[in-house]
Amino acid sequence: MHRDSQRKVYELMAPRLYRTCKRYLKKEEEIEEAMADTFYTIFTKMDQLKEVLAFEAWARKIAVNQCLLSLKKNVNFNIYLEDMKSSSQPESATETFLEAEDLMLLLNRIPEGCKTIFNLFAIEGYSHKEIAGMIGISEGTSKSQLNAARTKLKELVQHLYYQKAK
Repeated sequence: MHRDSQRKVYELMAPRLYRTCKRYLKKEEEIEEAMADTFYTIFTKMDQLKEVLAFEAWARKIAVNQCLLSLKKNVNFNIYLEDMKSSSQPESATETFLEAEDLMLLLNRIPEGCKTIFNLFAIEGYSHKEIAGMIGISEGTSKSQLNAARTKLKELVQHLYYQKAK
């Protein structure tokens, strides 16, 4: 691939792929490393892309896989969370609309394993079977982590957003 073409691809895709990496990784150094590895893979494996229209999805999948490689080194996805006590607060009639930035802040407050599974399932659209294969866990663990993530996110929303409305 020609250098000018690589620069254009980088300029177009870097902001999008950065946001993808930021959903999975917290530390800037980890994000930068995942980004560098992502673009290296994109540029060295471009010939494997079968459908040009699928480029963005292909590139995002590479970024997600790079983030997962980084997380696998540091996160034990098989740790079962202690009983998640769901707060039995009544539903508020007040609607709160969360912006993307709010969701990112909330996701950064839950355990890494839960956050990763939530991202893969709810945002990227992978099935529990696919997630289990990608990370090397059981489907049950994936489901458990997703349930824990949802519970924690609901609790955080109740605590941080609905408490203010009262």
